[in-house]
Amino acid sequence: MAKLESLTFDNSFARLPEAYYSRVCPTPVPDPYLVCYSPEALALLDLDEREMTRPELIETLAGNQLLPGMDAIAALYAGHQFGHYVPQLGDGRAILLGEVKNAAGEGWEVQLKGAGRTPYSRGGDGRAVLRSSIREFLCSEAMHALDIPTTRALCIVGSDRPVYREDQETAALVTRLAPSFVRFGSFEVFYYRNQIEPIKHLADYVIARYFPELTRLSDPYPEFLRRVALRTAELMAQWQAVGFSHGVMNTDNMSILGLTLDYGPFGFLDAFDPGYVCNHSDTGGRYAFDQQPDVAAWNITKLAQTLVPLMSVETASQAIGEYPQVFGKAYLERMAAKFGLPPGSETASLVMDALQLLAQNQVDYTIFLRHLCDFDSAAGAVNAPLRDLFVDRAAFDAWASRYAAALRQLGSIDAERAAAMRRVNPKYILRNHLAEIAIRRAADERDYSEVNRLHALLTRPFDEQPENEAYAAEPPDWARKIEVSCSS
Repeated sequence: MAKLESLTFDNSFARLPEAYYSRVCPTPVPDPYLVCYSPEALALLDLDEREMTRPELIETLAGNQLLPGMDAIAALYAGHQFGHYVPQLGDGRAILLGEVKNAAGEGWEVQLKGAGRTPYSRGGDGRAVLRSSIREFLCSEAMHALDIPTTRALCIVGSDRPVYREDQETAALVTRLAPSFVRFGSFEVFYYRNQIEPIKHLADYVIARYFPELTRLSDPYPEFLRRVALRTAELMAQWQAVGFSHGVMNTDNMSILGLTLDYGPFGFLDAFDPGYVCNHSDTGGRYAFDQQPDVAAWNITKLAQTLVPLMSVETASQAIGEYPQVFGKAYLERMAAKFGLPPGSETASLVMDALQLLAQNQVDYTIFLRHLCDFDSAAGAVNAPLRDLFVDRAAFDAWASRYAAALRQLGSIDAERAAAMRRVNPKYILRNHLAEIAIRRAADERDYSEVNRLHALLTRPFDEQPENEAYAAEPPDWARKIEVSCSS
């Protein structure tokens, strides 16, 4: 494993014309300290874990010093926010330091979130607070463990520097990793300025670096758009299947690589509620849980519009036309696996009816699916632990009878099915109240043990972990009062 001095930084994005970014150095913070880190993310850079004890690394990840080869920039982009176009956004508090290529040949861009003002801060202070940084760190790594494409979080560095939001808080920086932080909005900003050449130049850059097989095509742009649409459809299927709600699906928060990007007011479903709105700022419910696939489709049309200068409207429409079918197929396949059934119309009916029952009875989504792993398909089996989750037990019994019959018709062996279902139905998710407990201890007592405990727990979401059984329980009553918003 490598030492800090042996890291070789490059920044291909900074070699693009300066129309795409501004060069800006991070603003130092006083007396930085390490809050937590992810060994799994650290390994992506081939860094020795012992390097996290070195003051030089903490100073670098606090933005207090740059290493040789770093070329710090803040990217320009625009976006549709809650359906309305905002002509200039950009990295208002994030600064890209450069890219590290690991021994496996993977390139990882290293970005500091909360690194201070940039030309795109729009009057803000460019800082992140400890509260939101903990949430982003934990969820980034939890999503990866759930096998959902995401940016990664290397660590959190804190400082006692005061930051003012609703109340006074303290500053923190998250070191984020991704193959690329290019967004839909990276293209939109030039389309609405009627600047065609930068759109083509950026598309060529993204294709050459991340879709190199397309460079052999005489006209790669339609297939590039199609690939982005399909990756986004797959990502939405994964979000919906695990019960994840992003909260702010603006086009500037949509990754061109189909990654989960920009964790703000996210939430995982507790009691199943299709209309769940995790973002307290989203008073209209635009980004409700059940709206996410359609919002993503709308966002894809906005990306397609920006690429119309590189193709015809008809070609762009055809390129994104597979989105509904791909999403539907991917979602059904994932839900079928979660129910231990093959994809098909009968399975779809069983799944949709189960979700309706969950909503009517306010049953916890994750707990139901985990209990379902142990379903006894024998005729007359009561399945009490599962049945007792429902107020309307007669309705559950009717559904369970259909489900048991489908399993018996398949010749499903309960023990084998249970093992397969446990591999796709997590026992542990990052519930808001778990994050809130960790945040309170960190903020009030400077005790980061719960952050580290949650991180370790969530890297193994499918394992039983009997010593952590309490973390799989339903949320306490007080958790209903937790509110997260765009400032979270």
